[in-house]
Amino acid sequence: MSSLLSVGDLTPAELRRLVEVARDLKRAPQLGAGKLAGKTIGLFFEKPSLRTWVSCDVAAVQLGAHPVAIRNEEAGLGTREPAEDMGKVLGRYLDALGMRVRRHTDLETVAAVAGIPVVNLLSDREHPCQALADLVTIAERVGNTPRVAFVGDGNNVCHSLMLAVTMWGGSIRVATPPGYEPHSEVVASARRWGEVELGDDPRWAVEGAQVVYTDVWASMGQESEADQRRRAFEGFVVDSDLMDSADSSAVFMHCLPAHRGEEVTAEVLEGPRSVVFDQAENRLHAFKAVLLWMFGVVD
Repeated sequence: MSSLLSVGDLTPAELRRLVEVARDLKRAPQLGAGKLAGKTIGLFFEKPSLRTWVSCDVAAVQLGAHPVAIRNEEAGLGTREPAEDMGKVLGRYLDALGMRVRRHTDLETVAAVAGIPVVNLLSDREHPCQALADLVTIAERVGNTPRVAFVGDGNNVCHSLMLAVTMWGGSIRVATPPGYEPHSEVVASARRWGEVELGDDPRWAVEGAQVVYTDVWASMGQESEADQRRRAFEGFVVDSDLMDSADSSAVFMHCLPAHRGEEVTAEVLEGPRSVVFDQAENRLHAFKAVLLWMFGVVD
């Protein structure tokens, strides 16, 4: 009954097992049918969601569990209800809880008192379920020791990707403007497992890469910084010219939603090298694997 707040909560063996299970469930969805019958899965959303909400809801249903969507408009995390009280209450109703929150510390507080497994559906520090779906996609398209380039903001997606890629046996180069580097503690953790290089030149990062990954320049909650960030990230657009610096078989990845013409051109996002909608689909299979792992159905 383990929680998953960070990719780093897993061992490399567990990470590989989750990817393997997700791929098995993708090939044969019937393998998971009814495995969580009678379980109730809470899905709390402090921030808007499309892929996370729908994929997690459908994953629970396909495994035989009952999903309960909890909107922050009703719950009032940190306003109407302290995180600690929310965790104690929801732990008495639910068998597991997924949370999409603004502050990672709220996630940690809930997980510490809920008494049920809690999974991070996105926080300001990490996005582990996205990284698992990314590894499923990389395994399908590239293999087990990928050379990955991340271009853009050293944000939560970048953090989880660094951990996942290095634990998987790959290497990653991250190119960000000065001042937008990934958190040093996460970099240090990822370097325990494999090679992580940091720089401020997108072409250096992408050269020879098998995977080119980017994310939006201003995430939810950073809207007031949007103009400042557009100026800072000039030159960090993933376009066809930049993709030409990558390996000839390289794929393009993005966690979505994407802003065409900002961090990526429409030509790349919608082109033959893009696997962004495979990534989106794999969110479903990855979350099913996480749920089965949390309840000990797979080891």
